[in-house]
Amino acid sequence: MDFIRNRLLGYGVDESLIGSLSNVIMILFIALLCVIANFITKKIVIRFITHIVNKNTFKWDNILLERKVFHRLSHIVPAIIIYSFATTFSTYENIIAKLAMAYIIIVALIVINSLLNALNDVYQTYDVSKVKPIKGYIQVIKIVLFILGLVLVIAILVGESPLILLSGIGALSAVLMLVFKDSLLGLVAGIQLSANDMVRVGDWIEVPKYGADGDVIDISLNTVMVRNFDKTVTMLPSYALISDSFKNWRGMQESGGRRIKRALYIDTTSITFCTKEMIENYKKIHYLTDYITERESEIEEYNIKNQINRNNVVNGRALTNIGVFRAYITQYLQHHPGIHQEMTLMVRQLAPTENGLPIEIYAFVNDIKWAVYETVQADIFDHLFAVAQEFGLRVFQNPAGSDFKALSEGVRSEAESSESKGLSSI
Repeated sequence: MDFIRNRLLGYGVDESLIGSLSNVIMILFIALLCVIANFITKKIVIRFITHIVNKNTFKWDNILLERKVFHRLSHIVPAIIIYSFATTFSTYENIIAKLAMAYIIIVALIVINSLLNALNDVYQTYDVSKVKPIKGYIQVIKIVLFILGLVLVIAILVGESPLILLSGIGALSAVLMLVFKDSLLGLVAGIQLSANDMVRVGDWIEVPKYGADGDVIDISLNTVMVRNFDKTVTMLPSYALISDSFKNWRGMQESGGRRIKRALYIDTTSITFCTKEMIENYKKIHYLTDYITERESEIEEYNIKNQINRNNVVNGRALTNIGVFRAYITQYLQHHPGIHQEMTLMVRQLAPTENGLPIEIYAFVNDIKWAVYETVQADIFDHLFAVAQEFGLRVFQNPAGSDFKALSEGVRSEAESSESKGLSSI
Protein backbone atom coordinates (compact mmCIF):
# COMPACT_ATOMS: atom_id res chain seq x y z
CA MET A 1 0.00 0.00 0.00
CA ASP A 2 2.90 2.36 0.79
CA PHE A 3 4.43 1.54 -2.58
CA ILE A 4 1.19 2.55 -4.35
CA ARG A 5 0.96 5.79 -2.38
CA ASN A 6 4.55 6.71 -3.22
CA ARG A 7 4.00 6.01 -6.89
CA LEU A 8 0.87 8.15 -6.92
CA LEU A 9 2.77 11.00 -5.19
CA GLY A 10 5.48 10.63 -7.82
CA TYR A 11 2.89 11.09 -10.55
CA GLY A 12 1.73 14.33 -8.92
CA VAL A 13 -1.66 13.13 -7.72
CA ASP A 14 -3.43 15.31 -5.19
CA GLU A 15 -2.73 14.10 -1.65
CA SER A 16 -6.43 14.25 -0.71
CA LEU A 17 -7.17 11.63 -3.37
CA ILE A 18 -4.22 9.36 -2.73
CA GLY A 19 -5.92 7.38 0.10
CA SER A 20 -9.04 6.56 -1.90
CA LEU A 21 -7.14 5.83 -5.13
CA SER A 22 -4.65 3.56 -3.40
CA ASN A 23 -7.51 1.56 -1.84
CA VAL A 24 -9.26 1.21 -5.21
CA ILE A 25 -6.04 0.15 -6.93
CA MET A 26 -5.32 -2.36 -4.16
CA ILE A 27 -8.82 -3.82 -4.40
CA LEU A 28 -8.46 -4.15 -8.20
CA PHE A 29 -5.06 -5.77 -7.74
CA ILE A 30 -6.44 -8.31 -5.22
CA ALA A 31 -9.42 -9.01 -7.49
CA LEU A 32 -7.07 -9.57 -10.47
CA LEU A 33 -4.90 -11.82 -8.33
CA CYS A 34 -7.97 -13.86 -7.28
CA VAL A 35 -9.09 -14.21 -10.90
CA ILE A 36 -5.62 -15.36 -11.98
CA ALA A 37 -5.39 -17.81 -9.06
CA ASN A 38 -8.86 -19.15 -9.82
CA PHE A 39 -7.94 -19.52 -13.51
CA ILE A 40 -4.72 -21.37 -12.66
CA THR A 41 -6.43 -23.76 -10.25
CA LYS A 42 -9.41 -24.55 -12.50
CA LYS A 43 -7.90 -24.45 -15.96
CA ILE A 44 -4.44 -25.80 -15.27
CA VAL A 45 -4.23 -27.64 -11.93
CA ILE A 46 -7.65 -29.33 -12.11
CA ARG A 47 -7.17 -30.16 -15.80
CA PHE A 48 -3.83 -31.74 -14.92
CA ILE A 49 -5.44 -33.71 -12.08
CA THR A 50 -8.26 -34.83 -14.43
CA HIS A 51 -5.68 -36.04 -16.95
CA ILE A 52 -3.89 -38.09 -14.28
CA VAL A 53 -7.17 -39.54 -13.00
CA ASN A 54 -8.32 -40.60 -16.47
CA LYS A 55 -4.99 -42.29 -17.17
CA ASN A 56 -4.90 -44.60 -14.13
CA THR A 57 -7.02 -47.68 -13.45
CA PHE A 58 -8.42 -46.66 -10.05
CA LYS A 59 -12.16 -46.00 -9.78
CA TRP A 60 -12.28 -44.00 -6.57
CA ASP A 61 -10.52 -40.95 -8.05
CA ASN A 62 -13.06 -40.87 -10.89
CA ILE A 63 -15.78 -40.64 -8.27
CA LEU A 64 -13.94 -37.69 -6.67
CA LEU A 65 -14.07 -35.95 -10.04
CA GLU A 66 -17.75 -36.74 -10.51
CA ARG A 67 -18.51 -35.30 -7.09
CA LYS A 68 -16.49 -32.14 -8.03
CA VAL A 69 -14.30 -32.36 -4.92
CA PHE A 70 -11.34 -30.68 -6.61
CA HIS A 71 -13.51 -28.01 -8.26
CA ARG A 72 -15.02 -27.03 -4.93
CA LEU A 73 -11.63 -27.09 -3.25
CA SER A 74 -10.37 -24.53 -5.79
CA HIS A 75 -12.80 -21.92 -4.38
CA ILE A 76 -10.74 -21.75 -1.22
CA VAL A 77 -7.74 -20.18 -3.01
CA PRO A 78 -9.29 -16.69 -3.60
CA ALA A 79 -10.47 -16.63 0.02
CA ILE A 80 -6.94 -17.34 1.26
CA ILE A 81 -5.59 -14.50 -0.92
CA ILE A 82 -8.18 -12.06 0.44
CA TYR A 83 -7.44 -13.16 4.01
CA SER A 84 -3.70 -12.65 3.41
CA PHE A 85 -4.22 -9.07 2.19
CA ALA A 86 -6.63 -8.14 4.99
CA THR A 87 -3.85 -6.38 6.91
CA THR A 88 -3.46 -3.98 3.97
CA PHE A 89 -6.76 -2.31 4.89
CA SER A 90 -6.15 -1.37 8.49
CA THR A 91 -9.60 0.21 8.94
CA TYR A 92 -11.50 -2.82 7.69
CA GLU A 93 -8.93 -5.49 8.51
CA ASN A 94 -11.03 -7.18 11.18
CA ILE A 95 -14.20 -7.37 9.07
CA ILE A 96 -12.39 -8.61 5.95
CA ALA A 97 -10.47 -11.26 7.93
CA LYS A 98 -13.67 -12.50 9.58
CA LEU A 99 -15.60 -12.71 6.31
CA ALA A 100 -12.72 -14.43 4.52
CA MET A 101 -12.29 -16.95 7.35
CA ALA A 102 -16.05 -17.64 7.46
CA TYR A 103 -16.00 -18.21 3.68
CA ILE A 104 -13.02 -20.59 4.02
CA ILE A 105 -14.89 -22.62 6.65
CA ILE A 106 -18.04 -22.77 4.48
CA VAL A 107 -16.01 -23.95 1.47
CA ALA A 108 -14.26 -26.51 3.67
CA LEU A 109 -17.66 -27.84 4.80
CA ILE A 110 -18.82 -28.10 1.18
CA VAL A 111 -15.62 -29.97 0.25
CA ILE A 112 -16.02 -32.36 3.20
CA ASN A 113 -19.65 -32.93 2.19
CA SER A 114 -18.51 -33.86 -1.34
CA LEU A 115 -15.80 -36.13 0.09
CA LEU A 116 -18.33 -37.96 2.26
CA ASN A 117 -20.65 -38.39 -0.74
CA ALA A 118 -17.71 -39.73 -2.75
CA LEU A 119 -16.85 -42.10 0.10
CA ASN A 120 -20.41 -43.46 0.05
CA ASP A 121 -20.28 -43.84 -3.75
CA VAL A 122 -16.99 -45.76 -3.51
CA TYR A 123 -18.41 -47.97 -0.76
CA GLN A 124 -21.48 -48.76 -2.87
CA THR A 125 -19.27 -50.26 -5.57
CA TYR A 126 -18.64 -53.17 -3.18
CA ASP A 127 -21.19 -55.94 -2.56
CA VAL A 128 -20.96 -55.45 1.19
CA SER A 129 -22.77 -52.10 0.78
CA LYS A 130 -26.05 -53.98 0.19
CA VAL A 131 -25.63 -55.83 3.47
CA LYS A 132 -24.12 -53.02 5.56
CA PRO A 133 -25.11 -49.61 4.12
CA ILE A 134 -23.27 -46.62 5.62
CA LYS A 135 -25.37 -43.81 4.15
CA GLY A 136 -27.17 -43.25 7.47
CA TYR A 137 -23.89 -42.95 9.40
CA ILE A 138 -22.50 -40.53 6.82
CA GLN A 139 -25.59 -38.37 7.19
CA VAL A 140 -25.07 -38.29 10.96
CA ILE A 141 -21.46 -37.18 10.43
CA LYS A 142 -22.70 -34.45 8.07
CA ILE A 143 -25.19 -33.17 10.62
CA VAL A 144 -22.51 -32.99 13.33
CA LEU A 145 -20.01 -31.30 11.00
CA PHE A 146 -22.51 -28.73 9.74
CA ILE A 147 -23.62 -27.90 13.28
CA LEU A 148 -20.00 -27.44 14.39
CA GLY A 149 -19.23 -25.47 11.22
CA LEU A 150 -22.22 -23.19 11.75
CA VAL A 151 -21.20 -22.60 15.37
CA LEU A 152 -17.65 -21.81 14.27
CA VAL A 153 -18.80 -19.35 11.56
CA ILE A 154 -21.10 -17.53 13.97
CA ALA A 155 -18.34 -17.42 16.60
CA ILE A 156 -15.91 -15.88 14.10
CA LEU A 157 -18.41 -13.28 12.89
CA VAL A 158 -19.47 -12.16 16.37
CA GLY A 159 -15.93 -12.42 17.77
CA GLU A 160 -16.78 -14.83 20.59
CA SER A 161 -15.30 -18.16 21.59
CA PRO A 162 -17.01 -21.22 20.02
CA LEU A 163 -17.10 -22.81 23.49
CA ILE A 164 -19.50 -20.11 24.69
CA LEU A 165 -21.88 -20.85 21.82
CA LEU A 166 -21.57 -24.61 22.39
CA SER A 167 -22.47 -24.15 26.05
CA GLY A 168 -25.56 -22.26 24.88
CA ILE A 169 -26.45 -25.16 22.59
CA GLY A 170 -26.28 -27.44 25.63
CA ALA A 171 -29.08 -25.40 27.15
CA LEU A 172 -31.07 -25.87 23.94
CA SER A 173 -30.57 -29.65 23.90
CA ALA A 174 -34.28 -30.29 24.49
CA VAL A 175 -35.15 -28.17 21.45
CA LEU A 176 -32.47 -29.92 19.38
CA MET A 177 -33.82 -33.31 20.47
CA LEU A 178 -37.23 -32.25 19.21
CA VAL A 179 -35.88 -30.86 15.91
CA PHE A 180 -33.69 -33.90 15.21
CA LYS A 181 -36.09 -36.49 16.63
CA ASP A 182 -36.51 -38.34 13.32
CA SER A 183 -32.78 -38.26 12.67
CA LEU A 184 -31.99 -39.72 16.10
CA LEU A 185 -34.66 -42.37 15.77
CA GLY A 186 -33.40 -43.11 12.25
CA LEU A 187 -29.83 -43.45 13.53
CA VAL A 188 -30.84 -45.96 16.20
CA ALA A 189 -33.02 -47.83 13.72
CA GLY A 190 -30.21 -47.85 11.15
CA ILE A 191 -27.80 -49.37 13.66
CA GLN A 192 -30.32 -52.08 14.59
CA LEU A 193 -31.22 -52.83 10.95
CA SER A 194 -27.56 -53.12 10.05
CA ALA A 195 -26.46 -55.07 13.13
CA ASN A 196 -29.30 -57.60 12.80
CA ASP A 197 -29.12 -57.70 8.97
CA MET A 198 -32.88 -57.10 8.82
CA VAL A 199 -33.02 -55.35 5.46
CA ARG A 200 -30.63 -54.69 2.59
CA VAL A 201 -30.70 -52.71 -0.63
CA GLY A 202 -32.31 -54.97 -3.21
CA ASP A 203 -34.52 -56.86 -0.73
CA TRP A 204 -38.18 -57.35 -1.53
CA ILE A 205 -40.11 -56.17 1.53
CA GLU A 206 -43.80 -55.85 2.26
CA VAL A 207 -45.06 -53.26 4.78
CA PRO A 208 -48.90 -53.24 4.61
CA LYS A 209 -49.23 -50.33 7.05
CA TYR A 210 -47.46 -47.99 4.63
CA GLY A 211 -48.65 -49.62 1.42
CA ALA A 212 -45.11 -50.68 0.50
CA ASP A 213 -44.62 -53.85 -1.54
CA GLY A 214 -41.47 -53.91 -3.65
CA ASP A 215 -37.68 -53.67 -3.74
CA VAL A 216 -35.57 -51.55 -1.37
CA ILE A 217 -33.59 -49.08 -3.51
CA ASP A 218 -32.08 -46.86 -0.82
CA ILE A 219 -31.50 -46.82 2.94
CA SER A 220 -30.71 -43.43 4.45
CA LEU A 221 -30.67 -41.92 7.92
CA ASN A 222 -34.36 -41.04 8.06
CA THR A 223 -36.00 -43.06 5.31
CA VAL A 224 -36.03 -46.37 3.49
CA MET A 225 -37.02 -45.98 -0.16
CA VAL A 226 -39.06 -48.81 -1.70
CA ARG A 227 -39.90 -49.09 -5.39
CA ASN A 228 -43.26 -50.88 -5.52
CA PHE A 229 -44.14 -53.32 -8.28
CA ASP A 230 -46.49 -50.75 -9.82
CA LYS A 231 -43.38 -48.53 -10.23
CA THR A 232 -44.47 -46.08 -7.54
CA VAL A 233 -42.03 -45.22 -4.76
CA THR A 234 -42.89 -45.41 -1.06
CA MET A 235 -40.79 -43.62 1.56
CA LEU A 236 -40.77 -45.38 4.94
CA PRO A 237 -39.38 -43.95 8.18
CA SER A 238 -36.36 -46.05 9.14
CA TYR A 239 -37.65 -46.55 12.65
CA ALA A 240 -40.94 -47.94 11.26
CA LEU A 241 -39.10 -51.14 10.32
CA ILE A 242 -38.11 -51.52 13.98
CA SER A 243 -41.36 -50.48 15.66
CA ASP A 244 -43.75 -52.19 13.19
CA SER A 245 -43.72 -55.62 11.61
CA PHE A 246 -42.79 -56.14 7.97
CA LYS A 247 -42.17 -59.08 5.66
CA ASN A 248 -38.79 -59.58 4.00
CA TRP A 249 -38.83 -61.99 1.05
CA ARG A 250 -35.03 -62.35 0.98
CA GLY A 251 -35.23 -65.89 2.36
CA MET A 252 -37.42 -66.94 -0.55
CA GLN A 253 -35.09 -65.27 -3.05
CA GLU A 254 -32.01 -66.97 -1.58
CA SER A 255 -33.67 -70.39 -1.37
CA GLY A 256 -34.33 -70.52 -5.12
CA GLY A 257 -37.94 -71.61 -4.70
CA ARG A 258 -41.25 -69.77 -4.47
CA ARG A 259 -44.20 -71.31 -2.69
CA ILE A 260 -47.52 -72.38 -4.19
CA LYS A 261 -50.23 -72.69 -1.54
CA ARG A 262 -53.60 -72.84 -3.24
CA ALA A 263 -56.64 -75.13 -2.90
CA LEU A 264 -58.97 -76.74 -5.41
CA TYR A 265 -62.54 -77.05 -4.02
CA ILE A 266 -64.29 -80.31 -4.89
CA ASP A 267 -68.09 -80.74 -4.77
CA THR A 268 -68.56 -83.38 -2.05
CA THR A 269 -71.60 -84.89 -3.83
CA SER A 270 -69.26 -86.06 -6.62
CA ILE A 271 -67.02 -88.09 -4.26
CA THR A 272 -67.61 -91.83 -4.55
CA PHE A 273 -66.03 -95.28 -4.41
CA CYS A 274 -64.25 -96.41 -7.56
CA THR A 275 -66.00 -99.01 -9.72
CA LYS A 276 -64.09 -101.64 -11.69
CA GLU A 277 -64.64 -99.65 -14.87
CA MET A 278 -63.23 -96.53 -13.22
CA ILE A 279 -60.18 -98.43 -11.96
CA GLU A 280 -59.49 -99.89 -15.40
CA ASN A 281 -59.73 -96.42 -16.88
CA TYR A 282 -57.35 -95.01 -14.25
CA LYS A 283 -54.78 -97.69 -15.10
CA LYS A 284 -54.51 -96.17 -18.57
CA ILE A 285 -53.38 -92.83 -17.07
CA HIS A 286 -49.60 -92.65 -17.32
CA TYR A 287 -48.90 -91.34 -13.80
CA LEU A 288 -51.36 -93.76 -12.12
CA THR A 289 -50.55 -97.16 -13.64
CA ASP A 290 -48.07 -98.25 -10.96
CA TYR A 291 -50.02 -96.58 -8.16
CA ILE A 292 -53.31 -98.33 -9.02
CA THR A 293 -51.60 -101.71 -9.37
CA GLU A 294 -49.85 -101.37 -5.98
CA ARG A 295 -52.93 -100.08 -4.20
CA GLU A 296 -55.18 -102.79 -5.65
CA SER A 297 -52.78 -105.49 -4.47
CA GLU A 298 -52.48 -103.90 -1.02
CA ILE A 299 -56.26 -103.50 -0.60
CA GLU A 300 -57.06 -107.02 -1.82
CA GLU A 301 -54.46 -108.52 0.51
CA TYR A 302 -55.91 -106.57 3.45
CA ASN A 303 -59.50 -107.59 2.70
CA ILE A 304 -58.60 -111.26 2.26
CA LYS A 305 -56.50 -111.32 5.38
CA ASN A 306 -59.34 -109.83 7.42
CA GLN A 307 -62.04 -111.96 5.65
CA ILE A 308 -64.09 -108.93 4.69
CA ASN A 309 -67.27 -109.41 2.71
CA ARG A 310 -66.99 -107.15 -0.31
CA ASN A 311 -70.58 -107.61 -1.48
CA ASN A 312 -71.17 -104.23 0.09
CA VAL A 313 -68.71 -101.48 -0.90
CA VAL A 314 -68.89 -100.03 2.60
CA ASN A 315 -67.07 -103.05 4.02
CA GLY A 316 -63.29 -103.14 4.12
CA ARG A 317 -60.98 -100.94 2.15
CA ALA A 318 -61.58 -99.55 -1.33
CA LEU A 319 -60.31 -96.87 -3.64
CA THR A 320 -62.17 -93.57 -3.91
CA ASN A 321 -62.07 -91.18 -6.81
CA ILE A 322 -60.91 -88.33 -4.56
CA GLY A 323 -58.03 -90.45 -3.19
CA VAL A 324 -56.94 -91.43 -6.69
CA PHE A 325 -57.18 -87.77 -7.75
CA ARG A 326 -54.87 -86.73 -4.89
CA ALA A 327 -52.40 -89.43 -5.88
CA TYR A 328 -52.54 -88.20 -9.48
CA ILE A 329 -51.84 -84.59 -8.44
CA THR A 330 -48.86 -85.75 -6.36
CA GLN A 331 -47.40 -87.73 -9.27
CA TYR A 332 -48.12 -84.87 -11.68
CA LEU A 333 -46.23 -82.39 -9.47
CA GLN A 334 -43.32 -84.78 -8.95
CA HIS A 335 -42.89 -84.98 -12.73
CA HIS A 336 -43.49 -81.28 -13.40
CA PRO A 337 -40.32 -79.49 -14.66
CA GLY A 338 -41.31 -76.25 -12.93
CA ILE A 339 -41.58 -77.68 -9.41
CA HIS A 340 -38.62 -77.73 -7.01
CA GLN A 341 -38.25 -81.40 -6.03
CA GLU A 342 -35.85 -80.73 -3.12
CA MET A 343 -38.38 -78.64 -1.22
CA THR A 344 -41.63 -79.54 0.50
CA LEU A 345 -44.15 -81.06 -1.91
CA MET A 346 -47.52 -82.01 -0.48
CA VAL A 347 -51.10 -82.49 -1.65
CA ARG A 348 -53.33 -82.39 1.39
CA GLN A 349 -57.00 -82.48 2.22
CA LEU A 350 -58.29 -79.66 4.39
CA ALA A 351 -61.45 -79.53 6.47
CA PRO A 352 -64.58 -79.40 4.29
CA THR A 353 -66.41 -76.09 4.10
CA GLU A 354 -69.67 -74.79 2.66
CA ASN A 355 -67.75 -74.44 -0.62
CA GLY A 356 -66.79 -78.11 -0.80
CA LEU A 357 -63.72 -80.17 0.07
CA PRO A 358 -60.42 -78.23 -0.32
CA ILE A 359 -57.56 -80.16 -1.92
CA GLU A 360 -54.57 -77.94 -1.24
CA ILE A 361 -51.32 -77.96 -3.19
CA TYR A 362 -48.27 -77.03 -1.14
CA ALA A 363 -45.16 -76.94 -3.32
CA PHE A 364 -42.38 -74.65 -4.54
CA VAL A 365 -41.69 -73.38 -8.03
CA ASN A 366 -37.99 -73.71 -8.92
CA ASP A 367 -37.78 -70.14 -10.23
CA ILE A 368 -38.27 -67.04 -8.06
CA LYS A 369 -39.13 -64.73 -10.97
CA TRP A 370 -42.68 -63.47 -10.54
CA ALA A 371 -43.76 -64.01 -14.16
CA VAL A 372 -42.36 -67.56 -14.23
CA TYR A 373 -43.97 -68.38 -10.88
CA GLU A 374 -47.40 -67.19 -11.98
CA THR A 375 -47.10 -69.06 -15.29
CA VAL A 376 -46.19 -72.37 -13.61
CA GLN A 377 -48.95 -71.99 -11.01
CA ALA A 378 -51.54 -71.17 -13.67
CA ASP A 379 -50.47 -74.10 -15.87
CA ILE A 380 -50.85 -76.52 -12.96
CA PHE A 381 -54.34 -75.37 -12.03
CA ASP A 382 -55.44 -75.11 -15.67
CA HIS A 383 -54.62 -78.78 -15.99
CA LEU A 384 -56.24 -79.82 -12.71
CA PHE A 385 -59.50 -77.97 -13.45
CA ALA A 386 -59.69 -79.71 -16.82
CA VAL A 387 -58.72 -83.19 -15.58
CA ALA A 388 -60.93 -83.33 -12.46
CA GLN A 389 -63.97 -84.51 -14.45
CA GLU A 390 -61.94 -87.51 -15.70
CA PHE A 391 -62.08 -88.78 -12.12
CA GLY A 392 -65.82 -88.24 -11.84
CA LEU A 393 -65.29 -85.15 -9.69
CA ARG A 394 -66.90 -81.75 -9.98
CA VAL A 395 -65.11 -78.56 -9.01
CA PHE A 396 -67.35 -76.52 -6.71
CA GLN A 397 -68.69 -73.21 -7.94
CA ASN A 398 -71.50 -71.07 -6.58
CA PRO A 399 -74.45 -70.96 -8.99
CA ALA A 400 -74.39 -67.99 -11.32
CA GLY A 401 -77.24 -66.07 -12.94
CA SER A 402 -76.91 -68.20 -16.08
CA ASP A 403 -77.50 -71.36 -13.99
CA PHE A 404 -80.75 -70.00 -12.55
CA LYS A 405 -81.81 -68.83 -16.00
CA ALA A 406 -81.17 -72.28 -17.48
CA LEU A 407 -83.07 -73.89 -14.59
CA SER A 408 -86.08 -71.60 -15.04
CA GLU A 409 -86.12 -72.21 -18.79
CA GLY A 410 -86.01 -75.97 -18.19
CA VAL A 411 -88.94 -75.78 -15.76
CA ARG A 412 -90.90 -73.59 -18.21
CA SER A 413 -90.28 -75.93 -21.14
CA GLU A 414 -91.27 -78.92 -19.01
CA ALA A 415 -94.47 -77.18 -17.93
CA GLU A 416 -95.32 -76.28 -21.52
CA SER A 417 -94.68 -79.86 -22.61
CA SER A 418 -96.97 -81.21 -19.88
CA GLU A 419 -99.64 -78.69 -20.80
CA SER A 420 -99.50 -79.63 -24.49
CA LYS A 421 -99.80 -83.31 -23.60
CA GLY A 422 -102.85 -82.58 -21.44
CA LEU A 423 -104.55 -80.66 -24.24
CA SER A 424 -103.87 -83.40 -26.76
CA SER A 425 -105.33 -86.04 -24.49
CA ILE A 426 -108.51 -83.97 -24.17
